[in-house]
Amino acid sequence: MTEIHAQLIGGTNLSKLPYAEGAAYNHRTWEHEDRCLPDTRVELRQEITEWYENPSSPCIFWLKGMAGTGKSTISRTVAYELAGKGKLAASFFFSRGRADISHADKFFTTIAAQLAENLPELRPLISKAIGDHSDIHKRTLREQWQLLIYGPLENAPTQSKQIVVVIDALDECEGKDDMKLILQLLAQAKNLQTIQLRVFVTSRPETPIVLGFRTILGETHQDSVLHDIPSATINHDISVFFQQKLSVVKAEHRLGTPWPDEPTIQLLVERAAGLFIYAATTYRFIQDSADPEEQLSVILSGEYTSTESLTGNLDEMYTNLLKYSVIGDRRPWEHEALLERFRQIVGSIVIMSDVMTTKGLANLLCLRSGEVKDALASLGSVLNIPEIESQPVRIFHPSFRDFLLDQRRCFDHRFWVDEKNRHIDLFRHCLELMSKRLQQDICSIREPGVLITEISNDMIQSVITADLQYACRYWVYHFQQGNSVEEDNRILQFLMQHLLHWLEVLTLVGEVSEGVLMITGLEKILKVNSNLRFSKSP
Repeated sequence: MTEIHAQLIGGTNLSKLPYAEGAAYNHRTWEHEDRCLPDTRVELRQEITEWYENPSSPCIFWLKGMAGTGKSTISRTVAYELAGKGKLAASFFFSRGRADISHADKFFTTIAAQLAENLPELRPLISKAIGDHSDIHKRTLREQWQLLIYGPLENAPTQSKQIVVVIDALDECEGKDDMKLILQLLAQAKNLQTIQLRVFVTSRPETPIVLGFRTILGETHQDSVLHDIPSATINHDISVFFQQKLSVVKAEHRLGTPWPDEPTIQLLVERAAGLFIYAATTYRFIQDSADPEEQLSVILSGEYTSTESLTGNLDEMYTNLLKYSVIGDRRPWEHEALLERFRQIVGSIVIMSDVMTTKGLANLLCLRSGEVKDALASLGSVLNIPEIESQPVRIFHPSFRDFLLDQRRCFDHRFWVDEKNRHIDLFRHCLELMSKRLQQDICSIREPGVLITEISNDMIQSVITADLQYACRYWVYHFQQGNSVEEDNRILQFLMQHLLHWLEVLTLVGEVSEGVLMITGLEKILKVNSNLRFSKSP
């Protein structure tokens, strides 16, 4: 949990709750993400408002939709509107590949911390639960829900009120069983009397989530399907988006009138095929240029073929953008080097377990910072590349990751990222970095009995840099995903030389418990690999 959150909610016990950085709707991470424009999504937003204001409504509202249909934009809008009305209790925005917000380990502790911050009457009850169960963060999700959230809500000394929790992109949560369990536990909110808890959930209609909703009573949840909204309504909203956004580009670049004209807007709307991510990516591609007219012509020059798949046009757009941005007008003999650099750098970004700065990524991949910056410079339409070097690079939308990793969708295989090979490559880089940097008493404390709390965080961060922290936390994960038997000896050699050094770093960064789980996971994989080798030997 951050020091800021500890100060906000106060209390020694509350400050002990593990908190997922970047979970809240108003975290710095999401500052530049869009919200619904005025006069768009009008009917849907009205439906959501009527749901949470009606005391008789089901306790869960599930907004489901395919990738790119605008679920997260709606979530942010709903969260801001609820906060303005004093009805937002908590929010958790899942994001795959973003450390603590990519899994459920800190989900309920984060929700509980926000409840304590936003509802003062719950603060002493949640604090008491932590005091009575000091290991609450290690207990099952079911116990965390019951002790930290349901119990305090059930026993709150307050007048009747309605509050809402917003959960975005539940499908981005790692762990199919966790997705289903979260829904089953949240459904218990229907039994609360004094404080009525409403839960707004968005996700793709993935199988684990569909099955999770099937296990709870129908009257517990209300569904709305984004891709079933009439096409005329969606096309109107996308048209408004293009008109407003491109008018800003026109003003900034002092372009002549009309630009773009109405037929061009309608062609862009047609190509979007109901996908807001198509519209947003197109806008960023046009806006991120000294010559937006040329960029627009690149978009319009792509061959357009009608398709039954909503993602077909999106895949075509991603392909055309990458051809222009990665290869452009470079000479043919330069292409393979550019493509290999793209697959290495961008391929790493889309599969990594946490975001990193360009400098951290360069250190991890044994590249110069300039190489990474050059490779990413023209990809501002699909990657958020901050001007401030201390801020991490991240993908704008998970559909880009899905596109690159799916050989069927990335039909120009020059851009396809072989996920397994990239995991193996990252595993090797992590191991190489740790082998170079890890050593006994890495922070030069020279006092074996000193407490962790007595070591300044600034000292730890200055020595155990972000790239080294990443390597120590995720090398086992990348090995598991790549699962190459050929790497077993390399692992054993590393553990013989640096096991204690590695555990020391994990202790200093507060992740030693994860180290124990990693060792357990390693043991299982190495045992299986050993049996495979034995069975194949003559």
